[in-house]
Amino acid sequence: MTLYAIGDIQGCAKPFDALLDAIRFDPTRDRLWLVGDLVNRGPDSLAVLRRVIALGDAATTVLGNHDLHLLAAAAGIRRPNPRDTLKPVLAAPDGDALLDWLRTRPLLHHDEPAGRVLVHAGIPPAWSVADAKRAARDVEVELAGPDWRDALADMYGNEPTRWSPRLDRRARLRYTINALTRMRFCTRDGGLDLEHNGPPGSQPPHLVPWFDVPDRAAADVHIVCGHWSALGLLRRADITALDTGCVWGRALTAVPLDPPGDPIAVPCSPS
Repeated sequence: MTLYAIGDIQGCAKPFDALLDAIRFDPTRDRLWLVGDLVNRGPDSLAVLRRVIALGDAATTVLGNHDLHLLAAAAGIRRPNPRDTLKPVLAAPDGDALLDWLRTRPLLHHDEPAGRVLVHAGIPPAWSVADAKRAARDVEVELAGPDWRDALADMYGNEPTRWSPRLDRRARLRYTINALTRMRFCTRDGGLDLEHNGPPGSQPPHLVPWFDVPDRAAADVHIVCGHWSALGLLRRADITALDTGCVWGRALTAVPLDPPGDPIAVPCSPS
């Protein structure tokens, strides 16, 4: 068995199929970790969702910000952006079933024996893995419940930038979603910055990539993530970052995690 992690697919169904062929993925034997953002901006989000669901227990995926945006659009909370490619999912005859499957995906998956975490954007510097799991679970319970639309109604906005147990419910949900699905840069003392999205080195001097904040509490686990296409592929002892910009015409990348191996990539087309 090989465990592979694959970066942001974002509706790029043909490259996803090509990558599965390139790694000779066998769902009876191998396993996939998908970093989220299965949908949007690419040409065939509907096919991607159906393909991933068909893989059953062979694929583990976490929610990304574009996946949550699809759910918000379906709930009537957010009007789709002109660049969005979500209408085929919303109009599909199996659309309700697809959305129900999506909203019951976790925000964070922890393989404790392996010391490895799957999350879309990362874990904010102040949180341990246990902290992140507790906060993620609060959001997951809301999304899986009958009032999931209310939880999504509260998720938009860039505040608060810091966690506190004294935050009210809405602020806790928003912070958790922002931290786990939108974070790239932080202040040097761990405050979220959700404005800058360029590559490391392009940010103002008071910001650093979230994974370079000093004394990061979750530095004791290996975090597998995506979300940051300007960062691209990053592999180091504590991080595997996998968004290599398929939807922008670059590549879709898989990395064997167990046993570890070299990355495998297929070229992508933006159309």
